[in-house]
Amino acid sequence: MVLDMLPIPAAIVALAEESLHFEGINKPFRMAGLGAIASESPVIRLLGDRIRRFVESEETSEEFPWRFGSEVDSRHFRVKLARRSFNSEKLKCMVSLVDQTSELRTEQSLRREMATDSLTGLPNRTGFSDELEDTITPENCGGHAVMVIDLARFGRVNACMGGLAGDELLISVARRIKGALRGRDVLARLGGDEFGVLLTLDDGPQDALHVAKRIEAALTNPFRLSDFEIRVECSIGIAMGSDNDGDPEDLIRNAQFAVKRSKKTSRAEVYQTHAFDIAREQFSIETELRRAIENGQMALYYQPICDLNTGKITSFEALARWTNEEGVTLSPNDFIPVAEESGLIVPLGRWAMDEAAKTIAAWDRGAGGDCGARVAVNLSAIQLHRDNIPDMVKRALDTYGVPGTRLTLELTESAIVTDPDRVARVMTALKGLGATLAMDDFGTGYSNLAFLQKLPIDVLKIDRSFVSGMLADRDKIAIVRAILSLAQALGMKTTAEGIETNELAQTLAALGCSYGQGFLYSRALARDDAYSLLIERNGPPAISSAI
Repeated sequence: MVLDMLPIPAAIVALAEESLHFEGINKPFRMAGLGAIASESPVIRLLGDRIRRFVESEETSEEFPWRFGSEVDSRHFRVKLARRSFNSEKLKCMVSLVDQTSELRTEQSLRREMATDSLTGLPNRTGFSDELEDTITPENCGGHAVMVIDLARFGRVNACMGGLAGDELLISVARRIKGALRGRDVLARLGGDEFGVLLTLDDGPQDALHVAKRIEAALTNPFRLSDFEIRVECSIGIAMGSDNDGDPEDLIRNAQFAVKRSKKTSRAEVYQTHAFDIAREQFSIETELRRAIENGQMALYYQPICDLNTGKITSFEALARWTNEEGVTLSPNDFIPVAEESGLIVPLGRWAMDEAAKTIAAWDRGAGGDCGARVAVNLSAIQLHRDNIPDMVKRALDTYGVPGTRLTLELTESAIVTDPDRVARVMTALKGLGATLAMDDFGTGYSNLAFLQKLPIDVLKIDRSFVSGMLADRDKIAIVRAILSLAQALGMKTTAEGIETNELAQTLAALGCSYGQGFLYSRALARDDAYSLLIERNGPPAISSAI
């Protein structure tokens, strides 16, 4: 019989006298516990109406998933109903079932594993985001809030007592926080020393502040590790669901923003938008920035990038600095976004390129030849799409007689993904000038790795968010290893940002990282101070006999 040749459960089901009957079943069907008598079979009992509709229809086949059994011990099948020509005039079909239970359980297990923090057993950032997506909707957002808890000085525990002690402390802290929460609240570990809580608000925003007080009280008593008593302090930021109109995960970022304020005030802080005040402040910055660019009040500072193996300076990153007419120094984090939004990034970028080329020429004159260091200039995504970058770079190089090989141009992932084809053409033209190309803040965006392979990128810069605190966070080490392996496979060099200790520099060098940048080597310096540091660290450049 054909059924017996099938390796999967199968049966011939016939409709006669308003009842479904088995005209044949194979051994796998019986072994699967699907019954030998139609009236007792879960296939007929649970799928009978669907089978009946199929055999009475004109369809030749139908396929659908089916789960039966208890929630704890359910089984999953892919069911196919197929019609064929039978000698008998009875309405019949073949029912075949593919058991997918093991496959789905493995998939669910992997999904749970990917969404769970391996140390604490709590949801990780991914799992917490999924929980927000499932729980918070536009209709009920007012009944929820997100809290972020950042542990203070936790890195010192890892540094002084080792990773195992740090892990033990994290587990203990998670237990105490969990004990301070209510039954419906969801605790997660977002990464490192940061926890997140999804709160259900029964009595409005005050609920969140009450929970914050309970958490602070729970952490008051010191933790005992070995012979030490460790007191753990925390900063707490809260974002109310009613203040969020977009992606629920924005609540996490808003709560993290509130944490920054909590670190200054030493109390739990609730995120506030202040949209009008921010907009007015940005208009003021835009007006002053336009005047500063026109009047030459901007300055470029230079932060060294060093070879991790030799310690010598290979290049400097040019960073814009601005002190306004009132003598207030504004952070690039304040004026660069305004410049991009207003379009001022184009004249600002042209000025920076011109100033960088002028600096290289000045350093070479002082050295009596090639000073031995390149200068890296950042290209904004907005600038890439609004300006003719290759022509602008060539003009600056020609004006000061500087070869393109002395220049590194840094682009962010976001600049590439917005219009990859256009950016690829720009990058090819820049390579034609001899410039080195670097991808800045790698790992924080969403670049297509297949497309990345095709781009003429020379250097990947590992974002400081992965480097800072790396020695105390195994997740960060894993990410850095992955980036270094990717760069090696693609034939690229790597630069790690945010290096502040010799231990971190030595670890990155051992992992195969090429260059390092950070306060360990120097903060950004004025032009003349940067040149002095270059000579001090690298020694006077070799001057050929032709000079």
